[in-house]
Amino acid sequence: MITSITTIEDVQTLIKQLLSEGLNFHPDTPFEDYINRETGQPTYTKLEANTKETMLNQCFEMCNKLHYDIYDIATEIFTTRGHLTSF
Repeated sequence: MITSITTIEDVQTLIKQLLSEGLNFHPDTPFEDYINRETGQPTYTKLEANTKETMLNQCFEMCNKLHYDIYDIATEIFTTRGHLTSF
């Protein structure tokens, strides 16, 4: 798992990693809110959720700094990976 966000490529990598974990990821959803559908338990421990939240905050900061839209980046990744086929 990526450990810090220093480039737009890092933002893309984190989103791809989250999708590969099977997460129905949205940039506005706190990681503590994700629930495993099979077990009904939180997907992440508090520590994992906090770590991922820190990483996501770094993504927002990097996107703002470099004038990218995190939602556009995520949508492009969802579309190219087949997670989003239409609106």
